[in-house]
Amino acid sequence: MRRSTILAAVSSLAIVAALAGPAFAQDPTPLAPGDQIEGEITDTDPTGPDNGYRYDGYAITAVAGQRFEVVLRSDAFDAFLQVQKQGEGEDEVPLASDDDGLGEGTDSRLRFTAPSDGVYILRARPLSGLDGGAYSLSLTERAPAGAPPEPQPIRLGQTIEGEIGDGDPESDEGIAYDAYVFGGRRGDRVAVALDSEGFDPLVRIGRMTNGVFSELAYNDDGPDSGLNSRLNFTLPEDGEYVIRATPLSAGGTGPYSLTLSEGPPPVEARAIRIGDTVRGELTEQDGLSANGVHADAYRFTGREGQRVRIDMTSGVFDTYLELFDDNQSSLATDDDGGPEGTNSRLVFTLPKDGAYVIEARAFSEATGEYRLVITEVAPDAPPQPLAFGRTVQGEIDENDSRDADDRGYDAFVFEGVEGQRVRAIMRSGDFDTYLQIGNAEGDFTALARDDDGLGEGTDSRLTFTLPADGRYVLRAAALGSDGEGLYSLELQDRGPQPKPGSLLVGATARGALTETDATAEDNSFYDAYRVHLKEGEELVIKMVSNDVDSFLVIGRVQEDDTIEALASDDDSLSDTHAKLEWKAPEDGVYEIRAGTFAQGQTGAYALIVEKKP
Repeated sequence: MRRSTILAAVSSLAIVAALAGPAFAQDPTPLAPGDQIEGEITDTDPTGPDNGYRYDGYAITAVAGQRFEVVLRSDAFDAFLQVQKQGEGEDEVPLASDDDGLGEGTDSRLRFTAPSDGVYILRARPLSGLDGGAYSLSLTERAPAGAPPEPQPIRLGQTIEGEIGDGDPESDEGIAYDAYVFGGRRGDRVAVALDSEGFDPLVRIGRMTNGVFSELAYNDDGPDSGLNSRLNFTLPEDGEYVIRATPLSAGGTGPYSLTLSEGPPPVEARAIRIGDTVRGELTEQDGLSANGVHADAYRFTGREGQRVRIDMTSGVFDTYLELFDDNQSSLATDDDGGPEGTNSRLVFTLPKDGAYVIEARAFSEATGEYRLVITEVAPDAPPQPLAFGRTVQGEIDENDSRDADDRGYDAFVFEGVEGQRVRAIMRSGDFDTYLQIGNAEGDFTALARDDDGLGEGTDSRLTFTLPADGRYVLRAAALGSDGEGLYSLELQDRGPQPKPGSLLVGATARGALTETDATAEDNSFYDAYRVHLKEGEELVIKMVSNDVDSFLVIGRVQEDDTIEALASDDDSLSDTHAKLEWKAPEDGVYEIRAGTFAQGQTGAYALIVEKKP
């Protein structure tokens, strides 16, 4: 990662990201409205899932409802942007993403609205591949959205000719739309067709709740309609519904035609029971799903809190599963969650007693034979107490609780206090281990996770600083849904984060990184030193080590003792030695962190801090 100085023009609404956690090799760079960055994707940058691309990360601190526009331009690669809330894993769907939204070749423009207060992580990257190059990036804050106009009425059997233009209202993602309203009764089936030669159309249907559009269904590309949209929908209750005609991505404009008509009859559901296996076949005589493709439907009854697993396999097409309640409201979907690539698997906890409908179809229009199995999954076992300093021996098997990705896991509960550092280590010779920590209260949501952090093959080491007093759950799992076998798990109390030392400009600090040092979010170790600087004072900072791949960070100390990272370097001095030339923007206390580019590394180093000649 190589970046020039950020050119900041911070508005009164801009909030500079104060990183509560320690800076580390993959720490995102703070980005505020008005910033413009000249950067470069290089071979030293981190890679995305399955090493599919390299990226630079940026942290945007926002308040709920704040609207942003990010523009990424590059002559070296096909630009791509994605953003998600800090703390969400790479396996979760981003809040928003964009490929060619700027409408100027392969450059990107991403618009998004922060749904809640917090830090949002932006990735600037090529669309795919490990090649990189220079780019420019800018962030601007958009004005608050005005009240959307009243939707235009549309009736069954009517076709409306419209046009998406620059003056139309926009969604939270910054995509223009036209809105139409119609009324109906529970159980009515409607068909919506949206056609355009000027943009790739997307049709959405939903309801307005307290002035907010709540989406119920959507369609991008209907069968046998090219890029045009076809949506069949069953009204879940009496009342008014809103159709939004919109481009697939920001920047799309042009004329369109929208048709609302009576929909085809729903797919007739066959009764099955939990525990049944069905051998079926999709044919052209089957009913049509909401997306207009042929589907089979199965109805079963269950009870509140019951967990079911639904598997659909086929050797001739890419399977797709969708689960509905008895009111035809979609509850869950899956494409490739099952074994062997294109097979589907849904694991779901039923929210109430009653009937449910499974829709079995192909991911795209296709026919052929398939196999459907519905089984009951054991309910979540209560977490077992785990004391600090204790090592437990356990086993992941088919009788364990399963998470939403169908991973078997054992759960343990412990108590801690705010600021306490905990470390969990999981080892197994039978499977690839996976650790998660979350709050003990309410539904489990991972606050931190680790796959191979121990640096010894597929074993895990997760280090986490507790954000508040309370009870926490530690999940010990297999990374894959088919992982089973023996494991060991240890929970360690590492106490509070070590306090930084002091350092005089002109001095050399000789130290050693050990497993007792402060840890970054990626489990890498670092030592921290604080210096007092005057505005304009220029430093040359070097970190040299024959034991570790050196990584330097300098940041400003905030009033709450957290650090705002200002600059970092990996290998400017040599392949494994780091060097920073940097000027203090104002009088104050700054923190220098001498760390490692990779997690788990320990060893001796020298840190030299000098005034620039």
